[in-house]
Amino acid sequence: MEPIRLTQFSHGGGCGCKLGPGDLKQIVTGVPRWIDPKLLVGLETSDDAAVIELTPDLAIIHTTDFFMPIVDDPFDFGRIAAANALSDVYAMGGEPLSALALLGFPRDRMSLEAAAEIVRGGGEMCREAGIQITGGHSIDDAEPKFGLAVMGTVHPRQIWKNSNARPGDVLVLTKPIGIGALSSALKKGEISDEHTANLVRTMTFLNRAPARAGRRIGVQACTDVTGFSLIGHLLGMARGAGIGAEIWFDRVPVLPGARETIAKGITPGGTRRNLEHYTPEITWDGSFSDSDKKLLADPQTSGGLLFAVAPDREQALVEALQQEAALAHAVVGRFVEGAGLRVTRGP
Repeated sequence: MEPIRLTQFSHGGGCGCKLGPGDLKQIVTGVPRWIDPKLLVGLETSDDAAVIELTPDLAIIHTTDFFMPIVDDPFDFGRIAAANALSDVYAMGGEPLSALALLGFPRDRMSLEAAAEIVRGGGEMCREAGIQITGGHSIDDAEPKFGLAVMGTVHPRQIWKNSNARPGDVLVLTKPIGIGALSSALKKGEISDEHTANLVRTMTFLNRAPARAGRRIGVQACTDVTGFSLIGHLLGMARGAGIGAEIWFDRVPVLPGARETIAKGITPGGTRRNLEHYTPEITWDGSFSDSDKKLLADPQTSGGLLFAVAPDREQALVEALQQEAALAHAVVGRFVEGAGLRVTRGP
């Protein structure tokens, strides 16, 4: 069977072909809900995973994520998809326990060897996380898709909900943004080898080490920055806590080449959807170009953790992230009284 570019299947709807935030809200509106004292985290605050209490000292984290290829190498695609799914467990303050693989594959258009490489990549990333793929499900699909359903554990009193931030808490980001724009450039063949290697390195960097730093220092709240972008996930944290937030634009770490890529007009469709949905809640305090706004709305795949930490623990967290060799340890904003998001150049 002829070799084929995996990214030819990606239709450009977003970094991981994710539905827009408005679409998702409409879809889940009718999901039946009832009070369950064992359900510690559910749909209410759009958190990163569900958490169910088993005993007073043990809770289970459930999450799943999968998407279409954003790179051409099958092994790297598997690694990226696995790192992205595992991240939700780390974002809740937990540790992964096991994973099930989810594979859609066009068997009449692509070789089974490519499918095996995708799953092998996912398995290698799971091994790095200290767990195994223990099973899963596959279907003959029109387009390749891969991801994991992950189970993790956490102490019920040590969950990092995305809604626990308080006014005055500082925001610390552990990976640079720009993944969506550079992934779009990769699909178009308009990215250098150096920037491609850095992009893959960023997406395959597990959030295990930054989470370890956060647990050691103690943080108030956490989320991982993925398809809804930095502004979207931060607004989700602020809404859940019933407060407002600030982003200090000049302090946000950015992948090399991302600004130039956006300036050329290369962005995923998710960028536009994110801006349209979140702009009514944003105040742009200063001079910001269209490219600046698109950067903050850039959808991420396997992005960094976004911590809310008390001001007196800010420096300790930054130092811990440095010790854990996190890709970034940037103080990018804070939570404030009020509502919505204010974007400034700096504090």
